[in-house]
Amino acid sequence: MTHSIPRTADPYRDVDVIDARAPRFNQATVGTISLVAVLTGWWPLLALLAAQLAIGLRLGRRWCLPCVVYFEFVQPRLGEGPIEDSRPPRFANYIGLAVLGAAAVAYVAGQATLGATLGLLVATLALLAAATGFCAGCFLYRVAARMRGIRTARLDRLAMDELGLADIGRGEHVVAFTHPLCTDCHSLIDSLSAAGRRVRTIDVRDRPDLARKYGVAVVPMAFAVDERGMVLARVAG
Repeated sequence: MTHSIPRTADPYRDVDVIDARAPRFNQATVGTISLVAVLTGWWPLLALLAAQLAIGLRLGRRWCLPCVVYFEFVQPRLGEGPIEDSRPPRFANYIGLAVLGAAAVAYVAGQATLGATLGLLVATLALLAAATGFCAGCFLYRVAARMRGIRTARLDRLAMDELGLADIGRGEHVVAFTHPLCTDCHSLIDSLSAAGRRVRTIDVRDRPDLARKYGVAVVPMAFAVDERGMVLARVAG
């Protein structure tokens, strides 16, 4: 009889966050199958992987076979891992889809060397992510998000009345954009509070409009501000 461990985030409803172990399980699956496809020459496996990624990205986690295996069989036994923002691994899946699709097309076009190179690239990066936690696609997402925010506008001030913080009081405060299920968000708030800093949180699940306005592409994101909302420093994100 399997002992099911309670989880805080429903994998099929709370899709803006994800158990950090789930992407690594998916990466291990994709990396292993890609490696087998290249080593055996059975390249249609690459096309099947691309199709599975496309279906999962379009229709949701219930249609992602590695996701279902993880959430239905692995997670209930191991317990829930750290909860993180789901956007970076989702972006990484789009990159994987593009490269796997290109590899399959290369094989069809008779460019076996190119197809194998692309397949090995996916296998290497996916297995590296599964083994170490370093996800190249996630890293690119965060870099792009930071650059996009820098290009859009320099954030010099938060509208405190709009944030519901008009009565915040004098002195320095930290305004943190968080998600209630995000493990890193809880860790950040705990560490700031332990350091004696005054923290006010904005739940991006309840206020997606504010997340869009201030370019919150990944949570947690936090700013040190004065009582007028003038940004003194970027604390996290």
